[in-house]
This record gives sequence, structure tokens and C-alpha cells, in this order.
Amino acid sequence: MPKTEPGKAGADTLVRLDLNNPVFQRDLLGLQKPERHAALDTLAKLLQMTWQQVYRDKGLRWEKITSVKPPSGIDALYSLRITQVRRAVAYREGDFIRMLSIPPDHDATYGKK
Repeated sequence: MPKTEPGKAGADTLVRLDLNNPVFQRDLLGLQKPERHAALDTLAKLLQMTWQQVYRDKGLRWEKITSVKPPSGIDALYSLRITQVRRAVAYREGDFIRMLSIPPDHDATYGKK
């Protein structure tokens, strides 16, 4: 499946989610109940959005992470607000947001120590 980045074809396509990463699953299920419910609400919201809406949504704040080199085969990593206090790390592949993790704090999201 071809990779699509912001501004390229597919911006009006509905987002699809890939939640199969074991680190993401562990992080999501490890959240306290109110935060976990907020994260699930965000995931449900994403399923109703087009890519153009994701890029423009002020609440999600989809941002490219420039401080961390992406793994081989991934063009770029992104962060998005998944709860009021947490950001998730993900990347886009075609129509999919492939969720990778929910770091414990802001600095960890951007690879800072």
C-alpha cells in the first residue's frame, strides 16, 4: 500500500485505525479508567474523520516528531493528543493511522530524557 503524507492524495479519505501494536495495546490498557475512556473516545472520533480533518483539528494537534529517527520503512513519526494529558505516537500508512505507543509523559513522546 503506498504511503500518503499530508498534502498528498487521500486527504479526503476516512481514517482507518491499526491498534495492533503490542506496545500501544499495553499502554492503552495500562491507563487509569478515566484516561482510558478518553483515549477510546479519541479513537472513535478518529474513525469519523477524514485525513484533512485530522491535520486541521486543533484538539488532536497532529505533529511530526523531528527529534526521533523513524524506524526503517516509516517516513515519519507523528504525535497526536489522545487524552487531555497524553499524546500517542503513530505514523500514517495509506489510509491507516498505525498507533505505536502512548508514552507516559510529553518528553518521552519526543524522545527527550
